[in-house]
Amino acid sequence: MKGLRSMLVAAAVMAAMTLTGGSAWAGADDVKWVAQCIKDNKREGQSEATVAIYCNCMNNQMSDNETQSITAWEKTHPAEMAQCEKEAGWK
Repeated sequence: MKGLRSMLVAAAVMAAMTLTGGSAWAGADDVKWVAQCIKDNKREGQSEATVAIYCNCMNNQMSDNETQSITAWEKTHPAEMAQCEKEAGWK
């Protein structure tokens, strides 16, 4: 069951990346960071699709050399956070 959930999260991440104009060939690090962001935001009252779009948008805003998680980075980047919330339809 855990393996199936991981595959579904990865599929949602890849779908969100495609929908938001991100690369469908994202690196393993991108998938890992976005999956962690989705997990960190699962109790925010949004659909998993909305959270996946938001997390992918935030990941795309970050430098490839960034070492912070998306969750840590968003706390110091409110403009990017607001932009990604809008893009994702976060309510």
